[in-house]
Parts: sequence; C-alpha cells; structure tokens
Amino acid sequence: MGMTMTQKILAAHAGLEKVEAGQLIEAELDLVLGNDITSPVAIKEMEKMKVDGVFDKDKIALVPDHFVPNKDIKSAQHCKCVREFAYKNQITNYFEVGEMGIEHALLPEKGLTVAGDVIIGADSHTCTYGALGAFSTGVGSTDMAAGMATGKAWFKVPGAIKFNLTGKLPEWVSGKDLILHIIGMIGVDGALYKSMEFVGEGVKSLSMDDRFTVANMAIEAGGKNGIFPVDELAIAYMKEHSTKDYTVYEADEDAVYDEEYTIDLSQLRPTIAFPHLPENTKTIDEITEDIIIDQVVIGSCTNGRIDDLRCAAKVLKGKHVAKGMRCIIIPATQAIYMQAMEEGLLKIFIEAGAVVSTPSCGPCLGGYMGILAEGERCVSTTNRNFVGRMGHVDSEIYLASPAVAAASAVAGKISCPCRL
Repeated sequence: MGMTMTQKILAAHAGLEKVEAGQLIEAELDLVLGNDITSPVAIKEMEKMKVDGVFDKDKIALVPDHFVPNKDIKSAQHCKCVREFAYKNQITNYFEVGEMGIEHALLPEKGLTVAGDVIIGADSHTCTYGALGAFSTGVGSTDMAAGMATGKAWFKVPGAIKFNLTGKLPEWVSGKDLILHIIGMIGVDGALYKSMEFVGEGVKSLSMDDRFTVANMAIEAGGKNGIFPVDELAIAYMKEHSTKDYTVYEADEDAVYDEEYTIDLSQLRPTIAFPHLPENTKTIDEITEDIIIDQVVIGSCTNGRIDDLRCAAKVLKGKHVAKGMRCIIIPATQAIYMQAMEEGLLKIFIEAGAVVSTPSCGPCLGGYMGILAEGERCVSTTNRNFVGRMGHVDSEIYLASPAVAAASAVAGKISCPCRL
C-alpha cells in the first residue's frame, strides 16, 4: 500500500520510511509562522515554557498583517509585543510595515516556502503553500509556541481525497471558482482532516495564483491541507523567488485515497458562495433575481495577487462603480502594489471610483477598512462569509472571484463581466 504526496513529506520529516493515515508522528519543521493576532499568545506561552530563545531564527516568520497599520491601541500593543520578540531573538524573517504584506502572499514571494517543506502557521490559511508542493497547515498559538521552541510538531497523518482535474478554465473563470465549486460539492466538512490532493492534466492550465487560491481555501472544506504536484510552473516560481533547496515528492501509484473526484475545468461557471457558509454556492446562471450590494472587496490572502488585480482592472477599465458603491481594492504585498502601480492598474481602479489600500487583511475578518453595517451586503474575494465575519451580524457576505466582484461593483448587484 503506497503513500500519498502529503504522507511522503510527513514520513521524511519524521525520519520514517512509511506512515499511514491516522498514525501519530513528530515531524521536523522547516518554517513556523505567526501574525499580529496569534503571535502574542504564542510568545506568552513560550515565556511560560522558560525556554532560552527559538530553535532557529531563520526558520520563523513573523508577519503583522491583520490590523496593520495599527487601527487602535490594542492592535498597536500586539504589534509591539511581536516586534520586541523579533528583535530580542534576532528573527530573520520579521516584516514590519513598509515591507510587510498579507502573510500567505508574502512568504512564497519572499521564497520562504518551497516544495517538500513542512510548515505550520498560527493562521488557518497556512495551507496556501501546498500550491508549491509543501505540506503546510494551520495550528493554534500553543503549537506555534512549541514549534518556535523545539522546531518540531506532532501530527496525525491525514487521509486523502484526490481531485483529478481535466480541461481548461473558460474566460472569466478562475481558481476561486474552482475551489468554490468543490466546497459547494463536498461541503464545509467534506474533507475534514484530510489532504486535498489536486492532480491531472488540468493542473497545467492553472496559474500559480490560481493554485495559491485553491490551496488557500482547502481549510474551508475542512481539509488539513491542500497540495499540488510540483511541475515546471511551480519549479520556475521557486527558482524566481527562492534560494532554498526544495524536494519533489510524488504520490505512489497505489496510494490510498478515501474518495476521488474528476472535475472538467471547461464546464465550470463563475461561482458565488451565498451567506453564511462557503458551501452555499450558486453559479451566475442560477441567480435569477437581482441581489443589490453595498460594497465590494478585492484582496486578501485568497485573491490579492497580481493576476487578481489584472483581472479586476480588465473589468473596470473605462467603467465606473455604481453610485453609492464602496469598492475597496487591497494588493496583498508591497511588491504586488508596486507592480500594479507600474502597470497602470491603480490608475484604472481610482478612475473607476474604487479606493486602493495598503496591504492588510483588514476587512476580511471584520478588522477595519470596510466594516459592514446592519443589513448591508458585500461581494468579497475573501475566504469566509460566516455570520458577522465582516461586521454586523445582520450583514451578508457573498464570496466570489475578482472578475465577479469587479463586475458587481459596476452593476451595483451580483453580476459577471459577460453581463456588463
């Protein structure tokens, strides 16, 4: 009985020839991640442990990104705690305002995540790095503390679901539509504590930004992680961004999967997740009534990358957002912000009546930069639409791709570019 891609990575980091689903192992870590919300808790736990410093100052990444630039005194205190810890322990990969970005876009861009790594982060969307063929997963702040102190973490080896992708995505359909389609198909607990492994000829047609988006939202299906094969595109990305060594793992021919699905990418349509769960999906063709909206957010660790901004700009160019519409666009990192500026995308956004923010998670978790009032509706390219996620408990969030979000901003209601 063979191993899946994820199981091979975990076995190697546990010093074992073989692991099986359900087995408890202790694995060596290549990277431990924390942000301005979760790191202070981990730092306090480390103080209780009375350890002398961190296991490796080069293998910890601290990225204040949720409430920065600081929105209030409490967030400033949190960031001060992280900053002082980073300086005290000489953390190499601490990113302050001006060089920071949204963590899950920033770390691959900085070359800190590569194929074959085992990565934990005190943020549920740490599963993003599976796009590069790494095993990465979210943990609690206590596990983050233990990881920073020892360089190790305990895992229960996950079972796996195989998603065989065929065909190519049509125009105006992206990785966001693919993962929303999958979550709508299997549900928010359909992959509970399983590895979501994406394979097939269709993978080749997905850009790296598409893959980051899909892996990012594996957790929204309950997945332990999402992971893609390491092909020429992934290798080219790592060579461009990283100097770290990487290791390519491939699933065995006789690897065991709990379930298998085949998805023809060419048949997908723009997909929207209705309140209040990511599984409440409808295609644009299934929406038969006008759903008037008040706000659009294009950004986040899910869809704030350069491909996302280019797509939004393509829709918005020469058009204007609907009267009274708040359209907020957030490049995910400083480098993406700069590239968007150099390509003229920011000019398109501003001329269309949108605003552009510094990199921040901000509105995604109801932090700032776009809080919703009672009864308001938002189309957002973020990853969660739970009750009260972006503000008032009686507000509504509709999850969508950048193309759908931009078109909705122009129409003043849920729409897609083909309808403008």
